[in-house]
Amino acid sequence: MRFKCLAGLAVCACLFGCDQAALMKKFTPPEDESIARGYFDQLRQGKLDLVERDLDPSVAGPDTRDKLVEMASLIPPETPVSVKVVGAHLFHGKEYSTTGLTLEYQFPSKWLLFDVTTRKEGGSSTIVGFHVTPQSDSLENLNRFTLTGKSAIHYWLLTLAVCSLTFSVYVLILCIRAKDVKRKWLWMIFVLVGVGGLAINWNTGEITFKILSIYLPCASASHPLYGPWTISVFLPLGAILFLNRQRKPKTAGESIPPPVPGTQ
Repeated sequence: MRFKCLAGLAVCACLFGCDQAALMKKFTPPEDESIARGYFDQLRQGKLDLVERDLDPSVAGPDTRDKLVEMASLIPPETPVSVKVVGAHLFHGKEYSTTGLTLEYQFPSKWLLFDVTTRKEGGSSTIVGFHVTPQSDSLENLNRFTLTGKSAIHYWLLTLAVCSLTFSVYVLILCIRAKDVKRKWLWMIFVLVGVGGLAINWNTGEITFKILSIYLPCASASHPLYGPWTISVFLPLGAILFLNRQRKPKTAGESIPPPVPGTQ
């Protein structure tokens, strides 16, 4: 029965995690999404004057029109197949607020990312960021986890992460079954703790060092919505210390016995 419950929770977690569009919708204000779509439509229809009118003075310049024309030329004269929000960054301050949205447009012939950041202050709204970027595929496909075409370093770090996590789980089981452990619940947490570590961006292969970090558990695989995966591995210090603690009494019991009286 317990196995069925755990399996059901795992399936639900996978289904919940895979629906990135539904999660992104929860973080995206509908009004701001509508405004962003409107700016893209103005650019696609060649209504550059309307876009320029809302540009913040901090980003407007003598070459603004040329940049808008260049961005408009990237948009094909086709009806989008699909449009969805793939990025949202919101900031609310006392004096002003900013909203940065990234929309992914799928056309029959290409994919486009449209980034627009608006600033609201004193009842007015202006554009402080505006970009159009061509993509070879959807972000979901570009950033999906795959073992195809990866380097030896990718496989090495992935293997290291699996081994580190497996070792910690093994020691956790030993801790649960041990009978002479005081404050067992603290040890159960501690054996999963990792320190230091390495992390690799699964798309780019970029490696980062986490020297002063403490993490639980000692290995992880994570990614932001529509972003690249990051595989991290940490030294399973808690598990190592627990094993060392359990072996000390055995080592002491195996010491050389004292000589029997009356013998040389």
